[in-house]
Amino acid sequence: MMSKYINVINNLNKLKLTKIAEYLPGYIDAHKQNDLTLIDILYELTNKELAFRNERAFNINQAVAALNSDKTLDNFDFEFQPSINKLEILDFATLRFINNKENIVFIGSSGVGKTHLANSIGIEAVKQRVSTYFISFPRLIDNLLLAQKESRLEKALKLYSKYKLLIIDEIGYLPIDNQGANVFFQLINRKYENTSLILTTNQPFSKWGEIFSNNTIANAILDRILHHSHVINITGPSYRIRNINNLDRKDESNQST
Repeated sequence: MMSKYINVINNLNKLKLTKIAEYLPGYIDAHKQNDLTLIDILYELTNKELAFRNERAFNINQAVAALNSDKTLDNFDFEFQPSINKLEILDFATLRFINNKENIVFIGSSGVGKTHLANSIGIEAVKQRVSTYFISFPRLIDNLLLAQKESRLEKALKLYSKYKLLIIDEIGYLPIDNQGANVFFQLINRKYENTSLILTTNQPFSKWGEIFSNNTIANAILDRILHHSHVINITGPSYRIRNINNLDRKDESNQST
């Protein structure tokens, strides 16, 4: 009997059913005490194996997507930013916009939570195993220009285009030249009506001609981004300033005591 048990454990490990192998002894004991039927045991063991595999897949996909695990919807302070419609953000988390091949654009000054929200929606996408990638705008342009220089731009465009959700952060913090604007337009043109984007920017659309050093290309980019898009304007204060103010108040409190 013992040899069969060992063989079962060995078989489970060979099949990489590691969680079933880990929990099986305890469930055998429960079965002896008539606490669980064989069906109950199989149901719970397979659930644990699936939960383990889903968590492992999520962790791997999150790392590949370059997302920040600390920036989630659960720890976003909606009360601090009353200009944000929480229900609208929660609707984005259902990923309906991805199914509809729509985009989201977060606009606001530095520190208002644009990146946090973009990242948190990306995490929800990864949970559903939607191919996702997060990258800053300056890094994206640098990567595309380098690929163009090395005669592999087509390969790079295909790489970024394959993601069902591409998150591009910090558009507008640094201007780019015509060459950079051109490669970015090529990417946006490929993504248009095929897959979804989340963009964050600190500049109104009227200033995008300055960002891209070319009004014609800027208008062509905006035309494709905004055609099927949700634009979220965040007008609240900066979280960073709030944290600094909180530290200042703590210092004053310590000094007064």
